[in-house]
Amino acid sequence: MTVSIRFLGTAAFEIITAEGKRVLIDPYLDENPVSPIKVADLDHLDLVLVTHAAYDHLGDTEAILRRFPDVPLICGADVRGYLIYRGVNGDRLRAVPWGMMIEEAGVRVRPVESHHWSYIQTEDGRAFSSTPLGFIIYAGDGQRIYHSGDTSLFSDLKLLGELYQPTIGLINVGVPREHRGAAHGVPEYLTGEMDAREAAMACQWLGLKYAIPCHHDDPTLPEILRFKELLTQARRNDPNTPEPVVLRPGETFTIGEGEGKSP
Repeated sequence: MTVSIRFLGTAAFEIITAEGKRVLIDPYLDENPVSPIKVADLDHLDLVLVTHAAYDHLGDTEAILRRFPDVPLICGADVRGYLIYRGVNGDRLRAVPWGMMIEEAGVRVRPVESHHWSYIQTEDGRAFSSTPLGFIIYAGDGQRIYHSGDTSLFSDLKLLGELYQPTIGLINVGVPREHRGAAHGVPEYLTGEMDAREAAMACQWLGLKYAIPCHHDDPTLPEILRFKELLTQARRNDPNTPEPVVLRPGETFTIGEGEGKSP
């Protein structure tokens, strides 16, 4: 039994669980220039997760839910309210707070604390806001995948690691080279929510086995290279330090019987 994680650019991932369930996280696909798949390419889906309402995380959720009318979504209260306002059936929109683990489509998911914000405004001025989420996905075969959303560094990541023992982390580092925030009324940033040093520290606090940087579109960006360097250096002194796994958009990391395999 294997678990696979395909990086789709920015914070979007496709996870295939050990039971063969296909999960999309933060599906920013159509406007994402490096995503290897678009909404029209999707042929099967079991579950969607959205960490918060930013354009590059909520992404194409509405279009995906219209294409797959029976697929459930796990999200925050603001995302649920916004999608209901947009005409999506609320019966399959599971709004959950931090800590309240639920199961949908045979996949257990625990939303966890994220130090960020979540807000979206409609064209007619209605505003939806709630707490942002991180997720721990129980993917089977002993693998617990943590998706950080857009969190900044906070010390209770140590507590999350102690309590829930994630094995693989999808960790936001820096910002994409082709950042499209200006088109959405967002200024360009000097840093992301975590830089390389902060993200490497977060991975060690979480006690991960493998650390996959995200929120990028190019693995040769300086922050991504620095993140890999910091964890690689730390592993020379402590082999229990998380192993960095840097993926290009479209590449897949597979964890099987004991060891992980990347491209």
